[in-house]
Amino acid sequence: MRGLDRASLAATGTAAASLAAVGLFVAGCSTGGAGVRDEGAARSDQVAKVAPTTSASSEALQTVDAVTLVKNDPEVSEAVKRDLKPCVADEYPVDVSYGKITANGVNDVVVNVLSCADAVGVGTYVYRAEGDRYENVFAAEEPPVYAEIDRGDLVLTKQVYAKGDSVAFPSGEDIITYRWSGEKFTEQDRVHNDYSNAVDGGAQPPTASSED
Repeated sequence: MRGLDRASLAATGTAAASLAAVGLFVAGCSTGGAGVRDEGAARSDQVAKVAPTTSASSEALQTVDAVTLVKNDPEVSEAVKRDLKPCVADEYPVDVSYGKITANGVNDVVVNVLSCADAVGVGTYVYRAEGDRYENVFAAEEPPVYAEIDRGDLVLTKQVYAKGDSVAFPSGEDIITYRWSGEKFTEQDRVHNDYSNAVDGGAQPPTASSED
């Protein structure tokens, strides 16, 4: 997987589990992330109240206003909240996934906040339903980062950059699998991939010049 578009991230995450996108903090955006916060039990003061809405699907999926959820969350950094603005009209750069990953009996919510310019993931958050409220039980704010749900696990992809790498061409990636342990997510597996420098952004051989 090269580049930081969401389609590439999703494809890489599925392949590794059988872990990404990110950048209000990169490509000219401000930073201020706190890294991955996956230690310790969830606290009651980490709860944001957002009224769920019910879709028209046959499974009556309950969806949330992810933008409001993130902006009302005291665990989200002020930098992410400040830069979370519409890219076009009222379209915000957020990806939202629903699935059961905390053994709560109802769908949890995974929110990836991206940059408008290059779809780089600047923050990933997992919210667990507590009645009519949602509690932040996982956060990663060290871009570029992207998370998805894979067969009941949380799979986090983090691009790795060496000195001199461009945003579009990282040197590699870390794919980290987390599993709910009853009160928090704990790391279960970690895979590191190094990318070849010979393709996709690697140094190109000099063009041969013809002589008269």
